[in-house]
Amino acid sequence: MSDFQIEIDVLVQDDMWSPDLEDVILRAVAAAIDHLQIVPTGPTELSVLLTNDAHQHELNAQWREKQSTTNVLSFPQIEPFAPVCGLIGDISLAYETVAKEAQLEGKSFSDHVSHLCVHGFLHILGYDHLTSEDAEKMEQLERDILSALEIGDPYAEMALEH
Repeated sequence: MSDFQIEIDVLVQDDMWSPDLEDVILRAVAAAIDHLQIVPTGPTELSVLLTNDAHQHELNAQWREKQSTTNVLSFPQIEPFAPVCGLIGDISLAYETVAKEAQLEGKSFSDHVSHLCVHGFLHILGYDHLTSEDAEKMEQLERDILSALEIGDPYAEMALEH
């Protein structure tokens, strides 16, 4: 095992977010790191921004040219599946959207935050869901990582609805 750790900076931009969620975020990313057996090649940093729908809408418009808010955005700073080192990227979560989804899906807020952090982190590393094959692979990784945190399948309800 390497001496290098991944430093995760959680930035709370909106007071609606509970400070207790920092531990939830750190545990979710740590579970992904463990599951994927990531060994950084040097000092590594990831930032997680806890913001609101208005700011997330601005980010989505600026970087993805989409005029809407969204639950999670990922901004990778490394090439897909490249060695993990340096500033690897940023993840942004929008409070109102995350809270609304958790309520509609009957999930705890912290479990949904964990799922979205894992999802965003996988995007940072290069995983995507543009094709059904890629989506299946990414969703299975999410299930496996969340299972290690004793969080149920985030796609179970969606599968029943389709």
